[in-house]
Amino acid sequence: MPETTSSPGSAWITFALMTVACWGVYGIFLHSGQLNMADASNGRYKAFLWVGIAYFLIAVLAPAGMLLAAGSSWSMPAKGIMWSLLAGVVGAVGAFCVLLAFGAKGNPAVVMSIIFAGAPIVNAVVAIWMHPPAGGVGAIRWPFFLGILMAAGGGMLVTLYKPPPGAVSHPPPASAPAPSADH
Repeated sequence: MPETTSSPGSAWITFALMTVACWGVYGIFLHSGQLNMADASNGRYKAFLWVGIAYFLIAVLAPAGMLLAAGSSWSMPAKGIMWSLLAGVVGAVGAFCVLLAFGAKGNPAVVMSIIFAGAPIVNAVVAIWMHPPAGGVGAIRWPFFLGILMAAGGGMLVTLYKPPPGAVSHPPPASAPAPSADH
């Protein structure tokens, strides 16, 4: 497999897998937050408000602290700001659309399966459009297209054959010990 980063080592795969884990639980945690707001008409917006607060804490304060600690220059080119801001907008709109899908009675497991199967396909198509490969689209090898088909097929299979939820089971309450007959 070709190296996709110029940095030595494999820390990048650890961070990529941490992202998989975080984004893998995002939908179900968000849905749980929405339900636990106990507000059928506005619970999803209340939950998203807290997502925004979390984004502020993680996406604003953490990098600002790292930049300060590194003594970084605060000079930023307009083009970098524009693309980064656009990335934030599409990320936030996508996250908001997850909530809207739940609000329209989409099952969280199905919604997230569609998103996580479809997003890599969109990413691949847009990346090729923005950064065409040397030799043009004809230079793309068949395993790439097979991967896209497999991602779409996997998303479809998970969506169609998701196991139904089981009944919520709670352990029976602990019963008090029976009084002893010798008292």
